[in-house]
Amino acid sequence: MRIGLEKAKAAVSKLRRWAAASVTALSLSVLCLPAYAERLPEFLGKVSPSEIFPNADRYGEPEGKPMVARVYKGDEQLGLVYITTDVVGTRGYSSKPIDTMVAVANDGTIAGAKLVAHNEPIVLIGIPQERVDKFINNYIGLNFLHNPLKPGSAPADIISGATVTLMVINDSIQRSVKAIAHDYKLGTDQAGAAKQADDTPVQTRPRRMVDMQNQGIQSWNALLEQKAVGKFHLTVDEVNKLFEQNGNAAAIEHAEKGPGDDTFIDMYVAVVSQPAIGKSLLGEAGWENLQKRLKPGQQAVLIAGEGRYSWKGSGYVRGGIFDRIEMIQGDTTFRFTDAQHERVVALAAEGAPAFKEVSWFVIPEDVAFDAAEPWRVQLMIQRVLGVNEKAFATVDFDYELPQGYYADNPDAEPVAVTVSAADEEPKKLANQTAGIVEAATGGSESGQLWKQVWQAKQGQIAVVGVALTVLLLVFFFQDWIVRYEKWYDRFRLCFLTFTLFYIGWYAQAQLSVVNTLTLFSAVLTEFHWEFFLMDPLVFILWLFTATTMLLWNRGTFCGWLCPFGSLQELTNRIAKKLGVKQITVPHLLHTRLSAIKYVIFFGLLSLSLYDLGMAEHFAEIEPFKTAIILKFARDWWFVAFAVALLSAGLFIERFFCRYLCPLGAAIAIPARFRIFDWLRRYKMCGNPCQICTHECPVQAIAPEGDIHPNECIQCLHCQVMYHHDKRCPQVVATNKKKQKQAAAKADHEAQQAQVVHFVKPQQAAESRIAVEK
Repeated sequence: MRIGLEKAKAAVSKLRRWAAASVTALSLSVLCLPAYAERLPEFLGKVSPSEIFPNADRYGEPEGKPMVARVYKGDEQLGLVYITTDVVGTRGYSSKPIDTMVAVANDGTIAGAKLVAHNEPIVLIGIPQERVDKFINNYIGLNFLHNPLKPGSAPADIISGATVTLMVINDSIQRSVKAIAHDYKLGTDQAGAAKQADDTPVQTRPRRMVDMQNQGIQSWNALLEQKAVGKFHLTVDEVNKLFEQNGNAAAIEHAEKGPGDDTFIDMYVAVVSQPAIGKSLLGEAGWENLQKRLKPGQQAVLIAGEGRYSWKGSGYVRGGIFDRIEMIQGDTTFRFTDAQHERVVALAAEGAPAFKEVSWFVIPEDVAFDAAEPWRVQLMIQRVLGVNEKAFATVDFDYELPQGYYADNPDAEPVAVTVSAADEEPKKLANQTAGIVEAATGGSESGQLWKQVWQAKQGQIAVVGVALTVLLLVFFFQDWIVRYEKWYDRFRLCFLTFTLFYIGWYAQAQLSVVNTLTLFSAVLTEFHWEFFLMDPLVFILWLFTATTMLLWNRGTFCGWLCPFGSLQELTNRIAKKLGVKQITVPHLLHTRLSAIKYVIFFGLLSLSLYDLGMAEHFAEIEPFKTAIILKFARDWWFVAFAVALLSAGLFIERFFCRYLCPLGAAIAIPARFRIFDWLRRYKMCGNPCQICTHECPVQAIAPEGDIHPNECIQCLHCQVMYHHDKRCPQVVATNKKKQKQAAAKADHEAQQAQVVHFVKPQQAAESRIAVEK
């Protein structure tokens, strides 16, 4: 029996070693192959020749590398057609390729361009497909061989809201056209000739791989000196010069203010999947956490930053993509998503400074990226010109793993160390240090980005400011306003609609528990106001909520300013109009269920102390990103979850708010310390009267008549009832008593009047008699 068990264990161990070796070999082979197969054959049958190339009637067979198909009119060759992703690997907002079919005439003129496939969330940002197609049509008729565009510029203004997507399309068309034109001799007498082998002598070296044996702990200064941590420094003057290179007056007018040698950004990068670098920067615990995320052969990089400009931005919070940084290696480009992100509170290396922003990222599995080979990070710099008008410049930061941290990989094909002319042109274009891709007129006087954002969003700030002022007046004068029941109900309906459509879907100022966790983490580490000031409306709503919850508890936000809460209440109102029967949860069960949201919040808070990035992922229990920020244009499971919560809310009003919302729990806790109690009650409330208890939309009133401030959303329905002259027993009884008192007083006054009427004539007669005597 024992021998049999030992044989079984040996067999299992052998199987594990074989599986590990297979996975490792597969991972290494994936790194040496392109991430995607050539796409042209797939689309030739979907797009007719005349649709992409005027007057063309047929395609030739796909050929060459990069792959093209010749386009003919009869026997006459008009030019070539190809797919951009077969030539360059630029990836879009979704971190997936964007397939654009481009037709180039023999003289190098772009004869046609068409977006044929993408995974871009264009609908998430309200950009119709037609506008993207119109942008692409601007390339038709251009000839980059005779009239190249200025570095980084585009033939038309980038559509605000689709910045990353259109930047990728612009970059991929320009780079691919230059590469195809060179490889297939377009613009020459040999136009369209088969690509010939390059006779340029090519030197090779062994392909590198990350050395996993070097595990020595290094100090911060040592890593910098060895260039294991790469540093990139950009000053205010250098940023302004980037925008000046294009000569755009609007961008130049909004130059960064301050001394020219001031730091705009200090940016640091490193390969933390290399043990020595990773352990030095992350510490043993952080290194172990990273290893749990990495699969065999997968790499990870760390990015840290300090200065005026944020390399993170705030786009990843809303859209899940880090749109300000792009990883580039050869023709492979990609952006990171929030799923690959992990925030680092502080670096563990001896002498490491405290950074405003530091995170590590796992390289996506479907990307052909070799961290041991040279690569670069492209930083997109944003300059705000107006509410929806921005200018952008890009700057590249090269990184190469230094000797001692990599080893030769004898099993991989050698790497060419000389670059042919075919590669030089697209590389030159990609390496340009500046390129303004969008600009328009506008105004901003401040040099700091957050001040520019506030200046540009003055209109939105004013609208929200007026709305908050109106809401304050409603609360301050609630005793008078709620007496007009119908008018007040219509006002609340209009305000909730404004919150959903303007604050939520338009301005995207939906607060989230993620903001709370981030603030808590910032306070524990190193607090920077700039990060929280980058979104004016979110900052204003947070400030308003923090102030008013000390006066009226959490209800000012939850009951009036939460877009998802508004969506729940509005859909519930529609359901009631359609006759959907409402479910009344028994008070004892309701009390128990309402504790769930506090458990969720404290769970997220505890998790954030260990790993803020992981806590942000679990914060997806909030459907806010799906329903409000992304307007339901997301993976089906997120949409199904949000729809399920809204569906529950059709039967139990504000179901999510009552039982699951961690943000509601987070702001309910400090609201316990409110200064005033503005909601008025009678002694008979709860005993015997139960009207408000039964009619409270979120069951925040106990059967005993007490209002639970943690659950109250300040809808003021109970205050409408408090003054209702037909439904509140106390008011009805008081009015009846007043009526009786008034009637008694009137009877008494009538009797007095009759006595006076009788007495006065008698007194007058007696007075005459007395005078006569």
